[in-house]
Amino acid sequence: MSIQWNGVMPAVFTWLKESKSGSLEIDHDVTQEQAAGILKAQGKGGSRMNGLVGSGTLGENSYLSTKQRLSLLKSLSEVAKEYNVPLISGAAAETKGELAKIVEGLATVGVNTVMVMPPKTKELPSDEEMYAYYAIAEETARGAGVTIMPYNNPDAAGYHALSTDLLLKLATLPNVTALKISTIDVSIIETMMLENKDLNILAGVDTVTVHAGLAGACGGITGVGCIFPKASVTMQEYVSNGQWAEANKISQALNSLSYLDAQPLLMEYLKLAMGIHHNDVAGGLRTFGKKLTQQQIDDVRTRYILAKERLEVLDLIG
Repeated sequence: MSIQWNGVMPAVFTWLKESKSGSLEIDHDVTQEQAAGILKAQGKGGSRMNGLVGSGTLGENSYLSTKQRLSLLKSLSEVAKEYNVPLISGAAAETKGELAKIVEGLATVGVNTVMVMPPKTKELPSDEEMYAYYAIAEETARGAGVTIMPYNNPDAAGYHALSTDLLLKLATLPNVTALKISTIDVSIIETMMLENKDLNILAGVDTVTVHAGLAGACGGITGVGCIFPKASVTMQEYVSNGQWAEANKISQALNSLSYLDAQPLLMEYLKLAMGIHHNDVAGGLRTFGKKLTQQQIDDVRTRYILAKERLEVLDLIG
C-alpha cells in the first residue's frame, strides 16, 4: 500500500468489557465501531483521517499480551481495509532479536507500518548500537512487506531519545517512510527539515499540531482527534493550506483537552473523555491502566465540556 503521510491519523482507544468471570477483556466490536466512526468523519474541507493507529499508547499497548495485541490489530485491520487507509502500530523491545519477531508478527495481522520505539534498555545505547537496532527492524520489515517509522519520544519517561543526526541517518534507510516526533520541542522538527526538506515527519503531541506544521511536519498522530475528529481533520486541513490563523483557532478550542495528551496518564484521561463524549463513562473508565481519582475524573469532565463548548462555536462537533 502506498501511504500518503500528509494528514492526521487517530491513535484509537482499545475498548474493554467485563468477561463472565468479572475480569476485563477486549471488546472488539466497540473498538471497531469507534474506529470506523472516526474514519468516517470529514473536515470542513472534505478530507478525512488518512490512517489508523492501533494498539498504541492510547490503546492499552503496554498492558496487552502479544496474543491480545495481535488479535486487536487483526480486527482493526478490517476497519482500515474498509476505509482504504494504512494500519500502523508500534514495536518496542530490548534486543534486536525480540524486535525482529515483533515486526514479523505485526506484518501477519495487517499492519502496514510499524512505529519502532528506541530499545527498552537501562543503559543508553551508542548511536552505532541504536542504528543497528533500527537497521534490523528495517531489514525485517522489508522482508515482511511492511515499512517502519522510527519513533522519537524524548519527553516520555523510560525511552531513550534519538539524536537528530541519528534520525536523519535512519531516514535514508529504504524502508523508512516517515518519522514520528512526539515532543513539545518542535525546534527538533525545524532543524531536521532544514537538513532534509523531503522528510515525512509526523507530530505526536496534540498541543503542538499547528506549531509542528509551521516547523515542517506533514501531519500528525492524534488522541484528541478520536474524540473530536471533525475538528482535528479541519485543523490539519488549515495547517496543510498554510491558514495558520484558522488552524490556531481550533488548536485554542481544543487546548483544555489537548493538554491531557502531554500528561503521564494521557491514556486514562483521554479514554475517559471519549467515554464522556459517547455517554459511556463506565466504559471510558475501564482500563488495564491506573484507576483515576474522583478529582481527576471531575477535571477531565470539566476540560471536555470546555473544549466541546468552544468547538460548538466553530461548528466543529460531528
